[in-house]
Amino acid sequence: MVLLQTLVDYCDKRTRRSAFKDFPGAHNGLQVANDGRVTRIGAAVDAGLVPFETAVARGVDFLVVHHGLFWGGVQPLTGPVYGRFSALVRGNCAVYSSHLPLDAHEEIGNNVLLARQLGLKPRRPFLPHEHECIGWIAPNKYKRSQLCARLEELYPRVVSIECGPTVPKQVAFCSGSGNSAVPQLLAAGVDTLITGELREEWFNYAQEHKLNLICCGHYATEMHGVKALAAELAKKFRLPWEFIETENPL
Repeated sequence: MVLLQTLVDYCDKRTRRSAFKDFPGAHNGLQVANDGRVTRIGAAVDAGLVPFETAVARGVDFLVVHHGLFWGGVQPLTGPVYGRFSALVRGNCAVYSSHLPLDAHEEIGNNVLLARQLGLKPRRPFLPHEHECIGWIAPNKYKRSQLCARLEELYPRVVSIECGPTVPKQVAFCSGSGNSAVPQLLAAGVDTLITGELREEWFNYAQEHKLNLICCGHYATEMHGVKALAAELAKKFRLPWEFIETENPL
C-alpha cells in the first residue's frame, strides 16, 4: 500500500505538471481522489465509463489517463457523466490525468517513445505551445519504406501520404492530432511527420510542399506515456500495474 498523495506528488514532479498551460478542460493532475491509499496502478488513454469499470473490476485504485474527465466543461452529474463518477466512487478508484506533459516529456513522453520505437534519437523539441514544446524532431538514416514497414508492425492502422523524400532527413513526432504541427514543419527544416491523425486538407499541402505525413492513430500513438509513467510508479513503489485497453480504432 502507498499513500495516494505520495503518488500524486511524484507524478506532478516527474511530468513537470506546473510548467504546462494546457488546453481548456485538460486539468492535469489528480482529478478524482480515493480513500487515500493505493494498492494497484492502472493506465488508460481515455477517461470513460468502460475503462473505469474495467479498472475497478481488476482492482485498480489509481488510474493514470492521458485524456481526463473535464474536456466538455461544466456538466451536470446525470446520465453517462454520473455513470463515470459513480463507477469511480463505488470502486474507490482515483484518476490522475496528464495530457501535454506526457506528450512533451523527454524521457517518458509519447513523442520521444514513438521516435525510439523506430530506432531514432530525438534531438530537438518541436511545436511550441504556451512556452513549452510538445513534439520532438529526430535526424533520420532510414528509407521511408523502412520507417513505414516498422510502423505497420507496431500499429494496427497506418495511413501514409508519401509526397516527400524517399530517405527523410528530419522526422517530427506529434502524437494524437498533428493538425497544428503540419504548418510548422517547413520552418523547422522537417520533411516527414509521424502523428496520430490529420484533417483531409493536409493531403494537398503535402503534395505542394513535398512532405511525408504518416498517421498511426490518435489513440494508438498516445498509449506510450501513460504506460511508461504507470510502469515507473509501479517499479518505484513496488506496486502491480496494468494497461486498460479499450481497442479504440480512432
